[in-house]
Amino acid sequence: MPTLNRGAAVIHYTDTGAPPENPEAPTIVFGHGLLFSGWMFEPQVRALAREFRCVTVDWRGQGESNAPAGDYDMDTLTLDAIALVEQLDVGAVHFAGLSMGGFIGMRMAARRPELIRSLTLLDTSAGPEDPDKVSRYRLLAHVYRLVGIKPVKKQVLPIMFAQSSLADPTFAAVIDEWLARLAKVKRSGMAKAVFGVADRDPIDGELDAVTAPTLVIVGAQDGATPVHKAEFIAERIDDARLEVVEACGHSSSLEQPDEVNRLLGDFVRDR
Repeated sequence: MPTLNRGAAVIHYTDTGAPPENPEAPTIVFGHGLLFSGWMFEPQVRALAREFRCVTVDWRGQGESNAPAGDYDMDTLTLDAIALVEQLDVGAVHFAGLSMGGFIGMRMAARRPELIRSLTLLDTSAGPEDPDKVSRYRLLAHVYRLVGIKPVKKQVLPIMFAQSSLADPTFAAVIDEWLARLAKVKRSGMAKAVFGVADRDPIDGELDAVTAPTLVIVGAQDGATPVHKAEFIAERIDDARLEVVEACGHSSSLEQPDEVNRLLGDFVRDR
């Protein structure tokens, strides 16, 4: 897996390369949500790699990336993402970010518009974390750091997935894979990533600086970043479109991959 080095941070990413029949194909960069890795976009990469160069990034402290000392705030991670796009040296990219990845994508699009060809925001928010959730998320992070995911799994699963997904026996393999990958991550780094999300600054005041065509996708059953948060983003960004995915929670790329593939594929092809 290729890496980006930023000081003590070693950021891992995957890169399909350009399709052999289209060496000038545009690049899609995928930014994952909290507690995940670039793996959560495997369905989209499989569907789109024949047409686009697909890159997934693991944010610091998550996936295969290391857990350096220092800040894990959204501005720091945005600089990681900017450095990655510049290292790829492909010009402007299509950026697709889910939840935490969306926090970063909005910052990139507002502050470095020349790097963003289009922006897809999945299950995310432009505001700070809801005050009633901050203490809960911080407590879960502290428990997880000490003893792992097992004691808090029942509390975390409904945050990450819709009840319809949790009740679907065929979805159990996805959850098992997610838990297995989470168990391999350094817990101290993941806990810092949780704090970075829980304590994040809002980006809503910069949305009017986003000029890239924007697709906003949200699961109808998303409890972590509900539909009204997606509606706010779509209303504040010029040239933005909102799509609500039924029978879907916070992890839409995994819960309803076919529908996300369709929406994302059609959107980036048109641009």
